[in-house]
Amino acid sequence: MKKYIVLMVAVAAVGAFAAMAALQKPAAVFAPSQAAHTAAAASQTGETVPNIPKDKKALVVYFSYSGNTRIIAEQIRQSVDGDIVELQPLTPYSADYDTVVKQGKQEIESGFKPPLKAKVESLAAYDVIFVGTPIWWYTIAPPVASFLAESDLAGKTIIPFCTHGGYGPGHNLEDIKKLAPKSRVLNELVLNGSKTYAQKDILAWLSKVGFGE
Repeated sequence: MKKYIVLMVAVAAVGAFAAMAALQKPAAVFAPSQAAHTAAAASQTGETVPNIPKDKKALVVYFSYSGNTRIIAEQIRQSVDGDIVELQPLTPYSADYDTVVKQGKQEIESGFKPPLKAKVESLAAYDVIFVGTPIWWYTIAPPVASFLAESDLAGKTIIPFCTHGGYGPGHNLEDIKKLAPKSRVLNELVLNGSKTYAQKDILAWLSKVGFGE
C-alpha cells in the first residue's frame, strides 16, 4: 500500500511538472560571448537548401510571452539584415503564468486562433519569412497559428525557430506545414529557453538554411 501511494505521488508530480513546462518562464540568457550550454537542434523533418541569394529580402515574425523567443528573433534579424514584426494578440495574455498555462491548453485543444492586434503588412515584399514561437503544449503558440492561417504565404520560404521549456519542439514543424501548405518550410532552430546559448549556435543554423557567409 505504501509503495502504491509513493508511486501515485510520483506520477502526480511528473504530471504537474509537465504542465508547468508546457510554457516557458523567462529564464533564458542570451550570451554571445559565452560557450554554448546547449546546441541548436535542427529538425530532421524540415528541408535544407543551398545558400539563399543575398538579395532575397527576409522578414522575422515572432510571438514571445516570456521574452525568450524575442531574444532569438532580434539576433536573427541582425544576422540576416531583415525586418522584424512581433505578433501581439488583440487581448493580451495574463501576466500570471498558471493562468496562461491553462488558457494556452484550452486554445490549442479547441483550435482557437486569437485575433491579432495588427496584421503583418506588405508580405509580398519578402521572399523569406522566419517564424518564431515558444512551444506551448507541444506545438506553436496560438498567435503564431493566427498569423499563418490568415496570411497569404504561397511561394514563400518559411524558416521556423522555436524555444521550449525542456520538452522539445513537439509537433511544431508539422503544424506549421499544415497552416502554410503552399510554402516551402525549411529546417527549424530549436533551443531550450531555460538554458544559456551562444550566438554561434544561431549563426551555424543560419548557415544550414542558406544564410551563411
